Amino acid sequence: MRTCVVFLAALLLPSIQAICPDKEPGLQPWMPGNSEDHRVTIGYGRKVLLTTSATVHSIEILSGGKLVIADTNRPILLRTKHILIGNKGELHIGSPDCPYKGNLTISLFGRLDDSDEEHSYFGRKYIGVGTGGTLEIHGKRKLSWTFLNKTLHPRESNQNNYLFQRSWGNRGIIIHVIDPKTGKVLHDDRFDTYRSKNESHRLAKYVDGIEPGLILAMMVNDEGSNNLEDSAKKSISRLGSQHISNLGFRHPWTFLVTKGDASSVVEDIAVYQGTKASSEAWSSRVFQSSFGEHFTITTRSQWVQEAEWSDWFDRDDQRGSGDWEKLSDLHEAYPDRLCSSPLDIQAETHDGIPSNQTGDVIHKNDKDYGFVCLNKDQTHGLCHNYRVRFLCGKLVRPQAFISIDIMSNSSILELADHPAGWESGDRVVVASTDYSMYQAEEFTLLPCPVCTSNQVKVRGLSQFIHMGEEVDGVDMRAEVGLLSHNILLRGEMEPRCYGNEACKFFNFDTFGGHLKVEHGFRAVHISGMELQHMGQQTMGHYPVHFHMNGDVDERGGYDPPTSVSDLSIHHSFSRCVTIHGSNGLLVKDVVGYDTLGHCFFTEDGPEERNTFEHCLGLMVRAGTLLPSDRDSKMCRDITDGAYPGYVPNPRQDCSATSTFWIANPNNNLINCAAAGSEETGFWFIFHHVPTGPSEGFYSPGYTEHTPMGQFTNNRAHSNFRAGMILDNGVKTTKANNKDKRPFLSLVGARYGPHQNSDPFKPRVPALIHHFVAYKNQDHGAWLRGGDVWLDDCQFADNGIGLTLASGGTFPDDDGSHQQVKNSLFVGESDNHGMPLPDKRIWGLGGSDLTDRTLPHGIDFPIRGMQIYDGPINVQNCTFRKYTALDGRHTSAFGFRLNNSWQSCPNNNVTNITFEHVPITSRVFFGEPGPWFNKMQMDGDKTTIFHDIDGSVSEYPGAFLVKEDNWLLRHPDCIDVPDWKAAICSGHYAQIYIQTRNPANLNMQIVRDEYPDRPLILEGALGKRKHYQQFQPVITLGKGYTIHWDQEAPAEVTIWLINFNKNDWINVGLCYPQGTNFTILSDIHNRLTKQTRKTGVFMRTTQKEKINHSHLARGYYYWEEDTGLLFLKVKAHNDREKFAFCSVKGCERVKLTSIIPKGSPPSNCLAKAYPKHAELPIVDVPMPRKMPSARLHSTEHFLEVKLESYNTRFFHIKEDFAFTEVNGKKLYQPEDGVHLTVIDGHDGKMVESKGFRNSILQGIPAQIDNYISGLRDNSIVLMTSKGRLVTRGSWTKVLEKLGIEKSISLKDKLAFVGFKGSFHPDWVHLEVDSERAKIHQVLPVPVIHKMKL
Repeated sequence: MRTCVVFLAALLLPSIQAICPDKEPGLQPWMPGNSEDHRVTIGYGRKVLLTTSATVHSIEILSGGKLVIADTNRPILLRTKHILIGNKGELHIGSPDCPYKGNLTISLFGRLDDSDEEHSYFGRKYIGVGTGGTLEIHGKRKLSWTFLNKTLHPRESNQNNYLFQRSWGNRGIIIHVIDPKTGKVLHDDRFDTYRSKNESHRLAKYVDGIEPGLILAMMVNDEGSNNLEDSAKKSISRLGSQHISNLGFRHPWTFLVTKGDASSVVEDIAVYQGTKASSEAWSSRVFQSSFGEHFTITTRSQWVQEAEWSDWFDRDDQRGSGDWEKLSDLHEAYPDRLCSSPLDIQAETHDGIPSNQTGDVIHKNDKDYGFVCLNKDQTHGLCHNYRVRFLCGKLVRPQAFISIDIMSNSSILELADHPAGWESGDRVVVASTDYSMYQAEEFTLLPCPVCTSNQVKVRGLSQFIHMGEEVDGVDMRAEVGLLSHNILLRGEMEPRCYGNEACKFFNFDTFGGHLKVEHGFRAVHISGMELQHMGQQTMGHYPVHFHMNGDVDERGGYDPPTSVSDLSIHHSFSRCVTIHGSNGLLVKDVVGYDTLGHCFFTEDGPEERNTFEHCLGLMVRAGTLLPSDRDSKMCRDITDGAYPGYVPNPRQDCSATSTFWIANPNNNLINCAAAGSEETGFWFIFHHVPTGPSEGFYSPGYTEHTPMGQFTNNRAHSNFRAGMILDNGVKTTKANNKDKRPFLSLVGARYGPHQNSDPFKPRVPALIHHFVAYKNQDHGAWLRGGDVWLDDCQFADNGIGLTLASGGTFPDDDGSHQQVKNSLFVGESDNHGMPLPDKRIWGLGGSDLTDRTLPHGIDFPIRGMQIYDGPINVQNCTFRKYTALDGRHTSAFGFRLNNSWQSCPNNNVTNITFEHVPITSRVFFGEPGPWFNKMQMDGDKTTIFHDIDGSVSEYPGAFLVKEDNWLLRHPDCIDVPDWKAAICSGHYAQIYIQTRNPANLNMQIVRDEYPDRPLILEGALGKRKHYQQFQPVITLGKGYTIHWDQEAPAEVTIWLINFNKNDWINVGLCYPQGTNFTILSDIHNRLTKQTRKTGVFMRTTQKEKINHSHLARGYYYWEEDTGLLFLKVKAHNDREKFAFCSVKGCERVKLTSIIPKGSPPSNCLAKAYPKHAELPIVDVPMPRKMPSARLHSTEHFLEVKLESYNTRFFHIKEDFAFTEVNGKKLYQPEDGVHLTVIDGHDGKMVESKGFRNSILQGIPAQIDNYISGLRDNSIVLMTSKGRLVTRGSWTKVLEKLGIEKSISLKDKLAFVGFKGSFHPDWVHLEVDSERAKIHQVLPVPVIHKMKL
């Protein structure tokens, strides 16, 4: 018997648990009335059920008291200044198993300046859950947010419009029967009244059988009169037709009517005009549906004459008097391929350039005459070679057409998910899918009986385009967030701002309500609630605020764990959800929209293990509370003069408003969307130490080393600064004389995740998986740190797709690296956006060269992967649609602009795919001009990356370096003019040269092999620092000298960076005569900050002895006549793969000198060279170019090498010249110039021809005519041999091939030119008296870069 009782109890347990809170026995009905002075206390075991609307001053629930809201059919409005849930107090609105189904509004009233005493902890206008309190709110379950699944176009309704078309094979009269209530087609049929009288009888019966009130749309296709009997004519005439009885052979006819209403008739008829002329009947009418909307029915019955373009014809060329393409001549030459009376004409060059864009003067361009270009009319003497085509009319064909267009002030949203719980009257917001977050739009749901399960109908038409599809491989679907819930918590607001500092920045009241949870609460679960006008522009008062709660999940004894879910928080005045000093909170399915300050906010740094799952934030605007919340104006107005002498720098100290502000990386973000912020979508920020009430919660630097939680499947778009930032900290000290910035201003910080947050334990990479960032004006993502690894990410339409940064000078977590793998970068997608009043960001762009919104100014250099310092690894990534224009340097790979920091030679790139990226737009190293400025900063000059497999450059294993960096080049490097780069090989590393006393000097470093190519560096640090640091990349195994623009520094430290064991360079440093030196070597451990001396350098009188240095004892050589101090710097320890320094620490050489006072600037260049000049040597052979079969691209580089030079053997002097194309070398046989012509379309050699000096002097027209006769798009390579004729009219051919006027030639010439209507960037001339050399690659096919 006992067993049966237990079993029965187990069966009944679920039903017992599912009892709704308002059905609990013992609840006392409560109807407190309406009085703003009524202070209510519910305590001492009292349990009440609010059954009706009420207004009270306040409600306090404590000491076992319980308030339950009745779930009734009548809406309940509860107005109060605050609700305080104290120890053992409870407030219940629904439950997880019994969600609240009625409509409840809790309205918090009150002003900031009320005379009531405010609560010391909760303040005013709040729901407060104190220690021991319970809050359970559970509204209806509704889908929180989803995606558009079909693009919503501006001013288009997305209604299901109808279109019907027929042509040959559908002869007769076609009828549609249409429902006047909905505009839907109920039935359609065709009656072949040309072929059969039976069809005519069937037509009459069909028309007579239509119910009155239905709409009939009728039309003839092809022919319908031949067997159209009187019975059918009479049936249609009874409908109101005036023309059916007169319908003739092949007459177009259309007819619209509401059956039974002859006044509604719209009819048209036309006469057939034969096989070579169009004719049309057309009827259209607007009808009103039962929903108050309108739809238009349009019918057309037509004979349509179409036209098509002929083939291209090129009967003549430009030689002779010009290019003559007369119509009569073409008819004679091609009698069967050209019509007699064309409708139009087109003419273009063989390169596809229209005749009106070539610059030629056109003599005749007429469809009836043809095309003529005369050479005598051209200033440059010769027309281009043109081809022509003509537009010819075709025989007519029949076409019947009916369309039904819904015209309404409503739209259909097609969604990715079933909108469970969404109801008519609910409000939704559709996110922007362009750069501006202000393109988000709100809509109200309407009834829609015809909608499918994934559709909703909304009032109004959109103003902006909202994407509902994947674009170029990137998911750009707009988020659609639900704003309405059946439980509403709101703040009552004044009509305008009043009485506080916020009124300087806002014209509306910002003193909303707030919900705050205190430490030690008993239980809090909130779901299915709308929060409107919540939050205050005062510290600590936010829409939802968990404050100093510690662990709120199982670790803290909470079962079930604390959660907030299915909330909409909108039109709020301070944040969305704030987590402060609390761990393990689940925030799920929360929509935050139109709020001030960081939306989803973790406050001080100790917040860990919290999970943000499927949360959406959009329209996040600046607020006043923290420096990071503020925009530029707020930053200046609030903090200017806050500490004596402080001048705000908004972009550095403030301006960080973010949708997700994450102060500790050990939190989870899963399936979240940051769909529009004034600054950033996701920002991981670091508090070196916790502040405020969190002070002392962790040791200094803890969060900088904490491994990242799960960051998966998140997305960010329509943000100004970035989709995601992982960088920076906040200032954790008050303003002081040493640092005048305000408390909690942005400062620098470095992230290096390690096991147990211990930098001495193994590294733990921060993994960012499937992050999507698009339409962010500045960056898709800026991520600075140690091991930060991205996988399967997508970046599109960002100013800069991705920057991975380390430490600027050293990676703070030496041995770490950043990487991005298996990811997609799109430069300018098919999401063109739409123009706004600010035309500054609207202009030409994209692979399709159409107008579009732009991230910044019209000439901003869009970049996919921005290489900064490093080391980084870019692997198996695709770059799509990066196209540079003449005036905008778009590139798949680019570099940080105006960069003073180091560039690591271990920035590795492998397995890269380019799609719709011209080979000229793959990389750009920069050039002086807009955005790049003067390219004079150190990092601008030292850029480099390693093309591991040649998938970028076509040279496997090559390094890409800046074209004018002669510390890294060698004689076999290949120039890439379009990239401002050179393809090189070598062993590269870096030296850091730190200087003191003085520190405000510039340095010149010269490689002995290129003494006339010094690299001038200004230093990475400001000139006011107490030390300076220069960070050049160098070629190992070479000699260098170093010079200064002032007196040499008294202290110089040379750091060996990226040196492997036994790597070395020789260095000569310039000092004044009479200088005395102390030189030692040491190892510095940057992690422990300990330094260990390893050796000393002794002076030697034999320079060669410096090469015999060893670890404990080195040698230096002081050459007083040149002022150079020589020594060899060599690495003696092994180095891990990505480490800058050795396993034992950073190996350094420290020079301390005593310099005579009043010494001049220490620049020894004039004395050092040519004495110490060396012949350039290639230590590492250049890689071979990949064969065409492996390139997987229609584009490729053509390697060309031209050299004109003379040699001497004793008194014998010989001249040589050769041209080499893709490894095939052609020597010039005779004196004069030699031309090699290459087809610019495919890179194949066309011909080779020489012109002797006698011809250049005597008959220069020969070479001129030869050049003029070459086909456009020809690459012309030219070398000279012997003593060149440097003057005369023959030199004008160089101008035709792209060289500017007023050139000065010398004996030796090497020239790469182009015959065509434009001049590519790679046109290049070298002249010299002894040797002229060009070694570069040319893009094939040669493509005209469009002008901006």
